[in-house]
Amino acid sequence: MNNVTLNNKTIVKSFEDILKSLSEKERNVIERRVWINSDKETLQNIGNSFSPAITRERVRQIEDSGIKKIGRIIKATLLTEIQNFSIDFIKLHGWVVSKNRLINNVIKELKIEWDVNHSIIEMIIQSDFEIKKSKQKLGCQIYFYLPSIQKNDIENIYKEALKILKKKKDVITKSTLFENILSNINKDVPITFIDSSIELFDDIVYWEENLVWLTKWKILNPKTLKDKAIYVMKKEKTPMHFVEISNKITQMLEEKVKVNTIHNELIRNNEFVLIWRWIYALKEWWFNPGTVLDVISSILEKNWEPMSTEEITKEVLKIRNVKQTTIYMNLQNKKAIERVGRNYYQLKK
Repeated sequence: MNNVTLNNKTIVKSFEDILKSLSEKERNVIERRVWINSDKETLQNIGNSFSPAITRERVRQIEDSGIKKIGRIIKATLLTEIQNFSIDFIKLHGWVVSKNRLINNVIKELKIEWDVNHSIIEMIIQSDFEIKKSKQKLGCQIYFYLPSIQKNDIENIYKEALKILKKKKDVITKSTLFENILSNINKDVPITFIDSSIELFDDIVYWEENLVWLTKWKILNPKTLKDKAIYVMKKEKTPMHFVEISNKITQMLEEKVKVNTIHNELIRNNEFVLIWRWIYALKEWWFNPGTVLDVISSILEKNWEPMSTEEITKEVLKIRNVKQTTIYMNLQNKKAIERVGRNYYQLKK
């Protein structure tokens, strides 16, 4: 197990092997909930497909039973690395982290291809007995948390932040807000817990890592489409599909924009980086702009000396989530790259 690398193929293969240990009903439900061999389906659709039909709640019970079994089996597989990283990451961020932020960091830090099935990653995390997952709630992101905290504590932090912001009626620094919350709740909790809890809610805005205000105040009031896209992506703190960016602009800034228009804006501005099919990140985040060939060329230019395929691959994967075959194919571009010796490359002179 220790010699196997975590990647898209090995994750799906290991997960499918685990599903073989489930009952037929459990396997059927789990596969349809995580897009294996089909599109992701709702509990209602799955329930209606049974003969006779079963309720949404019964489907949920079958799913939960399957997830518990997965949690017991997974500890003997390479997938436990995903769970171990998740627990450490949640602890580091105050015992609670939004679902999207955790999954994105699993992919980034464990060097998994960006097109991995995110629903499988989510279920691997969810199956760990040390991790709990919240339910969908309007105005709040789904999040993972550790059993050492209560959901009521998260809600109380949020309510206290709202009360302070509404009373001040103006922008406040994070440090001031956190100090006020701590003095009001009469409970000793880490600052990281307060920070992560507030970040889950849509009606509170964090900006430039220091300022806080209510979304409805529209203090920043971005004018251009580019600024609006940057605004929502900084709020979400995660790479996003261009359709999702468009929807968030409509939701958060109450301005309807055409999907194609926002996509064109993302393509033509170098503040955004295309990291996978129609998925964009901000340049200031984890990724360098440009094609994979551009990234390889930049690495070779800085190194001055020829580099092996393994060395180049390692450096590319630090800044771009791409398949290793994609890197190898770009190394075969004879107009920009030349091979020198066995598996060594340099920029073409």
